[in-house]
Amino acid sequence: MSNTITLSDQDKSTLRTAAYGTVALMAAAGAPHKGISHGSIALTSATGLVGHVLSAKSKDIHLQGKSVADLADHVLPSLTAAMHLLGKQYPGEADNFRDTVLVAVEAAAQSRKGDPSPAVAAMARKVTAALDA
Repeated sequence: MSNTITLSDQDKSTLRTAAYGTVALMAAAGAPHKGISHGSIALTSATGLVGHVLSAKSKDIHLQGKSVADLADHVLPSLTAAMHLLGKQYPGEADNFRDTVLVAVEAAAQSRKGDPSPAVAAMARKVTAALDA
């Protein structure tokens, strides 16, 4: 990782919460267990600044809530915040983050039967909208 690229601890927490929260949202929407594992692997397989942040061992990911709506209220704004943060400071890394999260969503949504369930597909669309907001 380049010495000129630095993020605050809060910024790193925002990225991790957004990315791993996305996988949690996909699980809450009913994505298959194997898909969730693949989504998590996609996050830890990221490269660049995003890869370093997501692969770091940390206890700063706080996903709370008693419902999917509670979780979404926390994660979806975190996705938008992460994109704005990276877009201002490191535009290439914003694209990297978006691509990484979308690969994780696609991996999580995979089903042996083909298409994801309607709830999983809807959650994937909400994640994409939050990334693009």
